[in-house]
Amino acid sequence: MKVLVTGGAGYIGSHVVLDLVEAGHNIVIFDDMSLGCVENIHKEVEFIEGSTLNERMLDEVLAKNIDAVVHLAAFKAAGESMVDPGKYSRNNLNGTTNLLNAMIKHDVKTFVFSSTAAVYGYPEYLTVDEAHPLKPINYYGFTKLVIEQKLEWYRQLKGLKYAALRYFNAAGYDVEGRIHGLEKSPQNLLPIVMEVAKGERSSMDVFGDDYDTKDGTGVRDYIHVNDLASAHIKALGYLQENDSLTVNLATGEGYSVMDVIKEAENVTGKQISHNIVERRPGDPAELIATSKAAGELLDWEAQYSDLNTILKSMWNVYNPEVKHD
Repeated sequence: MKVLVTGGAGYIGSHVVLDLVEAGHNIVIFDDMSLGCVENIHKEVEFIEGSTLNERMLDEVLAKNIDAVVHLAAFKAAGESMVDPGKYSRNNLNGTTNLLNAMIKHDVKTFVFSSTAAVYGYPEYLTVDEAHPLKPINYYGFTKLVIEQKLEWYRQLKGLKYAALRYFNAAGYDVEGRIHGLEKSPQNLLPIVMEVAKGERSSMDVFGDDYDTKDGTGVRDYIHVNDLASAHIKALGYLQENDSLTVNLATGEGYSVMDVIKEAENVTGKQISHNIVERRPGDPAELIATSKAAGELLDWEAQYSDLNTILKSMWNVYNPEVKHD
């Protein structure tokens, strides 16, 4: 298939493009490079620099006999979304609407969407499944939920077939070492740990050690980016024969902040200096999820999402002593 990947030069997008190319698809990357990395643009694909806010460019791109779209061009910093909701409205909501309208105009009816666990909000039970109430607690999560709702309307009204993939905590880098460009402006725990190990930060904050968890620190479900990427390829295949679906991509296993710090010290051989500070508002004690539906519908399971593999794949990219060919 000829697949358009919006955000295909970004952290997750570049890994998805790798798998799509390996699967034999013809790829067009469309990315405004606000979060993309030139180094990570696959050498065998067509690259177009442009924004989903530019309706004329979208019209031109979708006229290229595109068969399917994988949409990863979103802003995703939850904290920033609470300070600048307009930025997230424009890019996430308006940009996606523009993309969907261009698709319908050119009769492109297959859509794989990068959604998020943030659509759930505080977990009302564990493990979180797709039937969990949808009550986002940040504006970023709200934008993703609105898009999921739009997709369902476009399915009913325009015959769109979509896969909404609700990611949990994406982490790691390509296990084969094919991607070397670091994610721009990461705000998640694991990249911050890597920056401390690398010496770019003198220390890091641990937000609370008095949660009702095994060591008092927050527990999260981490999913390796290679595992996320493989789900996109499986979702594309699924949509060729089946109707739309919405599934979690997670492991069902949780690691605490201190688990991450201790394993990072083991992997890197560096001390991860850290300070215990007050809890952040909005942080649940524990968030883990089931991907049973993804296993049953997509024949998908995580292969690389143990903490050691995740951290080793990251250190291979962050470690300045690693020499890449």
